[in-house]
Amino acid sequence: MTIARYNHLLPNRDLRMPDLTTTARTPARNDGLAEILFVLAVLAALLLFFIPAWIIQPFRAQTPGALSLAIALRQQAPAYTLIAAATAFALALVLWRRSSRVKQVLLGLGVCLVCAAAVMARVDYFEWMFHPLTAPGFESAARSKLDISQMVLSVSLGNEARAFPIYLMAYHHVLNDVVGGVPIAVTY
Repeated sequence: MTIARYNHLLPNRDLRMPDLTTTARTPARNDGLAEILFVLAVLAALLLFFIPAWIIQPFRAQTPGALSLAIALRQQAPAYTLIAAATAFALALVLWRRSSRVKQVLLGLGVCLVCAAAVMARVDYFEWMFHPLTAPGFESAARSKLDISQMVLSVSLGNEARAFPIYLMAYHHVLNDVVGGVPIAVTY
């Protein structure tokens, strides 16, 4: 039974109730488009973080084109990941009420991922790969346990000389030292 069938019982005809069975339900907003835009915003933020991290890896060769792409993305990532995070958050708010629990969990996960990518785009995570030597120790050449085939960086200033093994410098990346009274920075 519908409300329209009882409209004749209302004393004032101006207060009639609408017949909800004949009125088409208002279609839900186009959730499909909002979901696609949400996924694209999350993917864009993640790619802006992961592409430079994948291309710029220590001990791995990079082509000039790939390196240029990684540097360009790394420079633009802070702004664009923030835009992607704001977009994903706004879309998640729009979709939240009309979503099932599973979709709400996925929306929450997507927002967390896009926020993590926005934070990581502002962090110099490449420095995490290198571990600075805070107090380097040196040995005489006679006491050194280096194999004759191992490559070293060498510095000679005044009466002092130092040799820095390449395999250690590749791991630590930068070392500050004083040779012959002159402060130096050794890097590889």
